[in-house]
Amino acid sequence: MSDHLPIDDALPALKDALARAGRAVLMAPPGAGKTTRVPLALLDQVAGRIVMLEPRRLAARAAAERMAETLGETVGATVGYRIRGETKVSKATRIEVVTEGILTRMIQSDPELSGVGLVIFDEFHERSLNADLGLALVWEARGALRPDLQLLVMSATLDADPVAALLEDAPVVRSEGRAFPVDTRWLGRPIAPGLRFEAAVAGLVEQAVAETGGGVLVFLPGEAEIRRVEAALKGRLPHGAAIRPLFGAMDFAAQRAAIAPAASGRKVVLATAIAETSLTIQDIRVVVDAGRARRARFDPGSGMARLVTERVSRAEAEQRRGRAGRVAEGTCYRMWTKGEEGALPAFAPPEITVADLAGLALELALWGSDGGDLAFLTPPPAPALAEARALLEGLGALDHGRITAHGRALAALPLHPRLGHMLVTAGPEAATLAALLAERDPLRGAPADLALRIAAIRDPRAFEHDHPHPVHRGTVDRIRAEAKRLSRLVQLPARSFSLPEMAALAYPDRIGLRRKGEAPRYVLSGGKGAVAAEGDPLGSSRLIVATDLDGDPREARIRQGIALPDASLRRLFGHAISWHDLCEWSRREGRVIARRQERFAALVLEDRHWPDAPPEALAGGALDGLRQIGLPLTPAARRFRARVELLRAQGADLPDFTDEGLLARAEDWLLPHLAGKRTEADLRALDLTEALKGALDWDQLQLVNRLAPSHFETPLGRRVPIDYDGPAPGIEVRLQELFGVTEHPTVGPRRMALRITLLSPGGKPVQVTMDLPGFWATSYADVRKEMRGRYPRHPWPEDPHEADPTLRAKPRGT
Repeated sequence: MSDHLPIDDALPALKDALARAGRAVLMAPPGAGKTTRVPLALLDQVAGRIVMLEPRRLAARAAAERMAETLGETVGATVGYRIRGETKVSKATRIEVVTEGILTRMIQSDPELSGVGLVIFDEFHERSLNADLGLALVWEARGALRPDLQLLVMSATLDADPVAALLEDAPVVRSEGRAFPVDTRWLGRPIAPGLRFEAAVAGLVEQAVAETGGGVLVFLPGEAEIRRVEAALKGRLPHGAAIRPLFGAMDFAAQRAAIAPAASGRKVVLATAIAETSLTIQDIRVVVDAGRARRARFDPGSGMARLVTERVSRAEAEQRRGRAGRVAEGTCYRMWTKGEEGALPAFAPPEITVADLAGLALELALWGSDGGDLAFLTPPPAPALAEARALLEGLGALDHGRITAHGRALAALPLHPRLGHMLVTAGPEAATLAALLAERDPLRGAPADLALRIAAIRDPRAFEHDHPHPVHRGTVDRIRAEAKRLSRLVQLPARSFSLPEMAALAYPDRIGLRRKGEAPRYVLSGGKGAVAAEGDPLGSSRLIVATDLDGDPREARIRQGIALPDASLRRLFGHAISWHDLCEWSRREGRVIARRQERFAALVLEDRHWPDAPPEALAGGALDGLRQIGLPLTPAARRFRARVELLRAQGADLPDFTDEGLLARAEDWLLPHLAGKRTEADLRALDLTEALKGALDWDQLQLVNRLAPSHFETPLGRRVPIDYDGPAPGIEVRLQELFGVTEHPTVGPRRMALRITLLSPGGKPVQVTMDLPGFWATSYADVRKEMRGRYPRHPWPEDPHEADPTLRAKPRGT
């Protein structure tokens, strides 16, 4: 290690921290050299093997090769690696660079991590789900089984304090400075609204090549954008400038070509986020950051994940910028203005908050934890975790939250639990489909039919050059190699399965039934909706399995799927298919309909009229209708309800008579009154007064009649209805009918005063009072003067307290 790197100055402090505390957090800027320097520097003071976690396979290989080269050895001697499908280690290996799934399997199979002295989490700022899980598991294993196990978290842009706190105040070691300075250049003005993204990138790359020297690294969100920018740059770069794509799905030889120094001229590498971390691409002096990142987003409500393209975070932009200063002074072009930078999020969201958590839920169950007792830097969201566990229960991997033998078999496979379930159940014949569904589409732009893709994998030559949908040979080769490996991991099943049946095993919640109508729309067994592309042959099938959806929560577009024969559905899920009798309200028809339906989950496979539905079932359908159109309260029913609600408001122990409260227990009081009611007109004609009275027991009804009577009896014995609908219960009564009443009438346990509207002999309001004795003593004199002149034949005594109530006028001539 003769060449000095910035990380070298921090190594003594790091060694001391690990020796003292057994754990540490190392913060080192991009290009500091931590990935390849730190493991070698710690080799002498660690008893046992060093296991270093790398987020990506390319970075794991490159780091192992670089460390082996530093030691003058080949990979597999002192330094080796384990990645999916490939292992290069030996008995002499002391440093193992592993990818994330490998570490999880190591600790699940041997919680003590026997023979391991140090676990390093490199590039932890990427906050991958497996890294978060791995740290939580290693930390628990260290506390319970291996207090001597050392732990190091390394990052370039992460906030170190929360991680240090999670690890019980672990020492934080910082490496200051970048290997070489980087000049950052922003756009002078925002990109013109009409300019296509790829065209804008190509223009900025052309400018960067013209203004600088050395290799150029261009960050783009995905392979599709890489291909389009590559096409846009053809003929626009100087002679000798070679364009090198770099993305995860490429074969390793092509990735090596992008990493290796250019033999002559300049190199322009068009890369995804694979080039952000742990990877030094030789002769790069310039970075062009297009400012976009592609992330998976999982919606627990739909059970679907989709890729979305978003603005990069400031941390990601800083990480990318550092690529320009790894081997010399560099320049970074950012495809946004300096003013726009403040609007970028500080960090990308941790994967655990946005990803499909089925794999995590299975690993937690295998570990024997619900996740709440583990040290997660960001706890998994409860809704997504619940959705994942529901899926695992449906696959038979969990039983009431506990892992089953089948679940253990799934956890041992390097596959999503869906695909693992399919592979274990259907055996080696399902290996090709499992590898296909785990890989990117080898026939992009082709119709959705999975069978077309399986045919291309079996005979790719038939899908070359002149085929309307040419195959991507590199993808097919990876699928074939992975299928061969997977087929060796499982045994032959008791019976064979067709291709559609295999797909249905993996996606029992995405079996689709075509809706009535011309458009190729489907209801999925999980309850969501999906649509096939217009003209796609798959859209003519009655039953399908949708294996790839774009994740739109309203109506997902089917990107891959396969037709499912009705017989296959019944063969696989006959135990879950059953007949259901139902009477329900049809809002469209405005009536109760009685049907007999054969169902599988949310799918109605057959629907028949139910001519002899029993009356109680029909009444239940009518009740559904009332819940939709509302309770049809007559004035009498409304008054009775208001009486009950008044007493409830004053503390009486009575049931809830609001619409919500009444409908919540309508089965108890309303069903007997719905016999024979089938249409909306029937329901709206209902008088619910007696039904509402029946909702109270005898004691409650007596309480209402006593404390909130329906009528007020005047001194003349006349019954005046009490209106309970206003802000206070009230009556309207002739003023003279209350002569001699010296106590104001009240209702309710709290003696609430009635609101009395006093009427003239002609029935016109003359005064409103809630204090009748006070009215007699004050306002009555003025009212008497006015009324005597207007109604001289009616008695208007000076002292109403002593007068007799009356509704009669004086005889004529008196």
